[in-house]
Amino acid sequence: MPSNDARILLQAAVPTAAVGAIAAVVSGVVAGGKGALGAVVATLVVILFMGIGLYVLQRTAKTLPHLFQAMGLLLYTAQILLLFIFVAAFKNTTLFNPKAFAITLVATTLAWIGAQARAHMNAKILYVEPDSAKGDKPEKSEHSS
Repeated sequence: MPSNDARILLQAAVPTAAVGAIAAVVSGVVAGGKGALGAVVATLVVILFMGIGLYVLQRTAKTLPHLFQAMGLLLYTAQILLLFIFVAAFKNTTLFNPKAFAITLVATTLAWIGAQARAHMNAKILYVEPDSAKGDKPEKSEHSS
């Protein structure tokens, strides 16, 4: 994974993990151990789904740039649907508190999206590949001082 991609992944995963940790503490206080466990599971699910999605999207951008926008829309739609499926599948679970799970899932998803948007806006990614193969130095202009 190129350094920009890894940096964006890190800048999205760290705030998401922080929101998940806060949610785990709050859920633990409000709903006990099962609440904390639900928050931790939700945080791991979001980081895993969104991380894989970011990786797939970056690979698509490099290999099939003409499909990037369509792939991004499809990917985010699929991620949201998968998260809804997770909430529905664990709605009546006794392994952890489903309300803590659902609330943390939403909070960490919003944290990931916000952090990823911020990381992309602050990234200095070249949109034109510099031609370094020739090794030519730029010529000096007549008005150089």
